[in-house]
Parts: sequence; structure tokens; C-alpha cells
Amino acid sequence: MSQGQWYPPEWPDRIRALAAGELTAVAPRRAATVMLLRDSGGKASAPGGPVVHMLRRRTSMAFAGGAYAYPGGGVDPRDDDRLIGWAGPPLEQWAARLGVATVSEAQAVVCAAVRETFEEAGVLLAGPTAGTVVGDTTGEDWEADREALVARELSFAEFLDRRGLVLRSDLLGAWARWITPEFEPRRYDTWFFVAALPEGQRTRDVSTEADRTVWIAPAEAARRYDRGELLMMPPTVTTLRALAPYRTAAEALGAADGQDMTPVLAQARLEGGELVLSWPGHDEFTKHVPAAGPGGGGA
Repeated sequence: MSQGQWYPPEWPDRIRALAAGELTAVAPRRAATVMLLRDSGGKASAPGGPVVHMLRRRTSMAFAGGAYAYPGGGVDPRDDDRLIGWAGPPLEQWAARLGVATVSEAQAVVCAAVRETFEEAGVLLAGPTAGTVVGDTTGEDWEADREALVARELSFAEFLDRRGLVLRSDLLGAWARWITPEFEPRRYDTWFFVAALPEGQRTRDVSTEADRTVWIAPAEAARRYDRGELLMMPPTVTTLRALAPYRTAAEALGAADGQDMTPVLAQARLEGGELVLSWPGHDEFTKHVPAAGPGGGGA
């Protein structure tokens, strides 16, 4: 069992309650997160491969406090409201790729990915035309707009319209989809995307939900998780391992269309005297906990 897995001590009790019919699963909230990559230039920390931008969530956060993750967050209901300036694959194609029923749902998920990356990292995947992307976004006017988006005083559609920008959906690749287990009190249906850092832009440590940011090679981050040095949730570790073989950010982005978008949802079952918690297709995260007794789980 890897030592860096985020595993709340209350999970065993909640699993038992769900199995006994004493717990009603809450509906998951739609969310999106972006694995933002840039080429390392062959530095010793990432020889020959890209590095990924990660944030460490504040320990005070109710969900996954202290865990390393990518920029991301929930869908703003206003992301569905009206069509926005759009570049890249049509919304019908995105709906099919994301496994959603309508083009408005597809737009909302992609908008969440782009908006949250701007809100949490200061990077904006949008441009004045379908073939351009904005450059430096560090000025005071950009920061004012970013803060207004965070406060939900400004919708993403209004922001794009006011700036005369179109969302560059072609700069994103859908990579994976994970759904928070049914026994969690806060649940998310999260789409994972991959993107390359646009030329002329740089990340900024601006997220109020994080206390640290880092650029790190995916393989190195996974190794540090295995050693118990970095705390992460199963989808983060899995996507890091999947990114490790690619030699450039462009190569990883090009591989996105071949990734399996089947939703991954944890399962809990009684097996002998144990509760077995597993994520289908991801055996490394299987957890065995006592079927009765105090919370906290077994090895």
C-alpha cells in the first residue's frame, strides 16, 4: 500500500453506514481540473520530459486538505447559461467525448476547466481569435477580473465578452473522469484535462485554497507519493503515472484523445471479516478495513 494516499479516518464508519442503508449518497457536483504542462528544457529534475503544475491544498480545507492536486473546481451554474465565443472542436464533439447529454453541459465543463485554471493559476486558455492566445495576464486589470471571477461577481461568459475573447477549447484534451465515492459527504464528478502552458504566460501562486505551488515531473511526483512524501488522492496519482511516459507537453496533449473517459467510481464490499474499498481498474488503491469496530481502518 502506498504511503501518500489521502485516506480520511472517517471513511470506514461511513462505508459501514452506506452498506447498512443508514447513509444516503449525495449527488456529485460537476467539476473540472487541468493538468497544466510545460517542457522542462532537459533540467535535472525532469530530464527530457514535461513538468506539471500542482498545488497543495490548505490543511484547513474540508475536502482533501493537505493533498497535492491540480488547479480546478466546481462548475459555475452560469457556465451553462448562454453560448460563449468558442474555438476548437464543436460542442457536439465535446459532449460525446465528455459523456454528457447536452452541448450546454459540455460547455459548462470546459468553461469550468478554463475558468478555474485562470482563477487558481493565473493562466488563461483564451484569445482574441481562434488562432491566438492572450499573452501576459499579470497586470492589475487582469487581476481585478480574476478576483471578480473567484468571488462570482463576474460570470465567465461576461468576462470573455468584455475582453473580446474566445475560449480555446482546442488547447485542452480530455484525459479522465473520476467520481467521488458514494460514502463521501462532499462528492464531485470531475473531468481531468491536459493542457500546455501558453507561450508568454506564467503561473502565479494566487489560489486561496492552496498554500504551496510547484512545477514537478509527473514521474517524480509519483515517486514522492510512493515514498509518503506527497499526499494525494487516487485520481491525482493515476493521472501522474499516465503522464510520465510523454517526452513533451505537446506529445501528452496529442495523446489525450486516446485516453479512456469511462467514469471511475470507488466500490465498497463486505468480504469475510473486512470491508474492501477499491477503485475498478486501479488495484494499487485497494484498502482493507475491519468490518466492525472503531473508525480509522486497517492496513
